[in-house]
Amino acid sequence: MDELARAADVIAGAPLVALACHVTPDGDALGSMLAMHLLCRSQGKPSVASWPEPFEVAPHYTYLPGLDTVTKPADFPDAPAVMVTFDCGSLDRLNELAEPAREAGELIVVDHHATNDNYGTINLLDADAAASAVMVYRLAKHLGWPLTRDVAICLYTGIVTDTGRFQYSNTSPEVLEMATELSRFDLPIAGMSRQLFEEHRFAYLQLVAVVLQRAELDAERRFVATWITADDLERFGVELDEAEGLIDIVRRTAEADVSCVLKEAPEGTKVSLRSITDFDVSAIAMRFAGGGHRAAAGFTDPRPIPQVLADIRAQIPVH
Repeated sequence: MDELARAADVIAGAPLVALACHVTPDGDALGSMLAMHLLCRSQGKPSVASWPEPFEVAPHYTYLPGLDTVTKPADFPDAPAVMVTFDCGSLDRLNELAEPAREAGELIVVDHHATNDNYGTINLLDADAAASAVMVYRLAKHLGWPLTRDVAICLYTGIVTDTGRFQYSNTSPEVLEMATELSRFDLPIAGMSRQLFEEHRFAYLQLVAVVLQRAELDAERRFVATWITADDLERFGVELDEAEGLIDIVRRTAEADVSCVLKEAPEGTKVSLRSITDFDVSAIAMRFAGGGHRAAAGFTDPRPIPQVLADIRAQIPVH
């Protein structure tokens, strides 16, 4: 059997399905996991869903159905018979949930990152898929489980965030057809789009003004970068996850092909990279034990921002 059929059979026969996504989950990770959680429950299939500490979601995603039914990582099964991970390229992105993944009887990995480690017993991977939500959609179809409006909201969130509102090069006919089907559930598209992409606290806008002022353009490398320090966050009273979308502002720079945002976090420097050409930013991320896609990638480095930025810049050739 192919991996999709194997995954469907294992999930259908599981007494309980334990679902997890990566630390600090984004719209695709949360949307994919919650969609499967809600699908399981609609079929009377017991499931638990979680992600590593800090066990919270960014304000952009608070509307997602199913968030009120998730399980704290401390209460996650130690050795689930069946565990499914979403949008997670490696075990280390699961932090404390990596141990249950290692102990799982069957570990199904649902992902679309070309840099995935293939760490599951079943690896449901497609680097050409626009989002992990596309993989969940295919899995639901294979299981014969009908979508609901709440599932559609979660899946739409996954595809609209990972395609940048259907603007990125991964926007395929498949994902547009999927969006059309999901929209028939009378989705609150305007409200979702406002909360996902446009709505920010005034304090965040003040932070963005300061951070954009310090942005640096390396014209020879067609590279633009800026950074957020812990002092910035404290000064404006902004949480780190609120700044997730800053890279989408920086990548608008006409004189740059590669853009970068570095954020000072307790665990080190968190880096987001974007490319609008054939330059593969996932190759840079992998050098620093990260991953992602050709056009969008990231990693976390224990060193301070200046050192990390200097090393990134050195990986980008002069034009």
